[in-house]
Amino acid sequence: MKKLILLFLALVLVAALPQNLDAKKKKKKDSEPEALTGKSEFRGAWIQTAWQDRYQRMSPEQCQAYLTKLVDMLHDTGFNAVIFQVRPEGDAFYESQYEPWSRFLTGKQGKSPMPVWDPMAFMIELCHERQMEFHAWINPYRMSASKTLVMDSQHLFRQHPEWFVRFDDKLYLNPGLPESRAFIRAVVSDIVSRYDVDALHMDDYFYPYPVPGKEFDDREAFAAYAPAMGIDTTQPDAIGNFRRRNVDILIKTVGEDIKKLKPWVRFGISPFGIYRNQRTWEGGSATGGTQCYDDLYADVLLWARSGWIDYVIPQVYWEIGHKLADYSTLVKWWSDNVPESCHLYIGQSIERSLDGLATDSKTPSLPQSHRHFAQKLGQAYGAGNVKGNCYWYAYQIEDNKFGVRDYLRNSVFQYKSLLPAFDNLDKKAPEKVKSIDATLANHLLTLTWKVKETDDYAQRPKYFNVYRFAKGEKAKVSDCSHLIAQTNEPTFVDKNVELPNTYTYIITAVDVFNNESKGTKKSFKLKIKKK
Repeated sequence: MKKLILLFLALVLVAALPQNLDAKKKKKKDSEPEALTGKSEFRGAWIQTAWQDRYQRMSPEQCQAYLTKLVDMLHDTGFNAVIFQVRPEGDAFYESQYEPWSRFLTGKQGKSPMPVWDPMAFMIELCHERQMEFHAWINPYRMSASKTLVMDSQHLFRQHPEWFVRFDDKLYLNPGLPESRAFIRAVVSDIVSRYDVDALHMDDYFYPYPVPGKEFDDREAFAAYAPAMGIDTTQPDAIGNFRRRNVDILIKTVGEDIKKLKPWVRFGISPFGIYRNQRTWEGGSATGGTQCYDDLYADVLLWARSGWIDYVIPQVYWEIGHKLADYSTLVKWWSDNVPESCHLYIGQSIERSLDGLATDSKTPSLPQSHRHFAQKLGQAYGAGNVKGNCYWYAYQIEDNKFGVRDYLRNSVFQYKSLLPAFDNLDKKAPEKVKSIDATLANHLLTLTWKVKETDDYAQRPKYFNVYRFAKGEKAKVSDCSHLIAQTNEPTFVDKNVELPNTYTYIITAVDVFNNESKGTKKSFKLKIKKK
């Protein structure tokens, strides 16, 4: 006899669920490779464009196809954020009125792609279609990464060579000049105002890394501006104080510019993994390497504590037990010293997280074992103030180097994870969704719901979470084990329903600050009636 599939919809209840849904983190044994037990976790990957020739060897169509595949791979692995380098050396992976097209994109600085397309805009769309964050990564001061670089006429050096310092055969914008800061701020404001970025990201390149026997020549700027800053030029570390003040001013004003333009866009820094050594400053870490504060003149702790930046990702790339920079020591130090108001994520090196790494070898032969990696991630997850990790770098994940993609997907990112909410910037969650409805056809259940309209951009849903529970399962969303989908539209098609059965769905909305709304719960009883 012919079977007619009928759908009986029964509204069970509309539940007001807690807004702060993160479960408490449970400390894990170092050997456990399991994922963070809480609901939210930053899972980022850096995609660097500097020193990459892959893009210039592709046509625009091939490049778009490649980036689509790359983002799909990261999303399917379990990542929820991409940090993409859009300004490698005073040039651009986007259409800029200030700087020329990057040679890493087209092979020649200033040469536009043909036909013209905008990689940053393309990547933003890819990420947001998959409910992933896009962080625009720029290098503020480094303006040439090679002494052989042939600069385009549009490059800032061609217009204002007096703003530059040559150091170790590379060109840097002089951080001591107000003109340099004004230019960087203009570049940042241009990006934030014209592109739908979720964050503006700077890494560890502020003043250049020290080179024995070479000095960064900023004597003229020091003489001209240090006294006006109130710096005692007779003090032993006067030049250091001057340099730190220059970078402080840049970070503070860039952060202010971003929040004036778009209060929901975050400003993040990925500094070198050692702030200060204990032998230099009693509050420092028990380490012995290069220092952010003393060598790169980046007072990251001041920026975090002053609220000038929204997140920090120290590059804690070393091994557990490293003689000069022990991973365990540094993770604990950063967790103890970064305030909760500034999100802390740990920068992880894939190559330096595997077993058998000889720390004194430049090209070690690494076995495909993840015991050490599991220990490192376990320590990060166990630290009280760490809200996630960022992985260096995406191309190794793409290549599944050392089996890292399989390891992350199968052992670490077992479930989806929501991005941590910046509730210190805005803690008001969006309104819960209304009027969940459903239709069933060909074993496909289509859910639709309504959203309250608002003129407040911060209250508009960025995307929606769909949780599903089978009969007998407790409908709680304190973790993501039942999160089956995220969608930008107020509709979802569940292709995996089994008949007859009863399913309970909870729908939540997420805003631009990653606040999740209260959940709306509804159960649907699916039956087959025979005639």
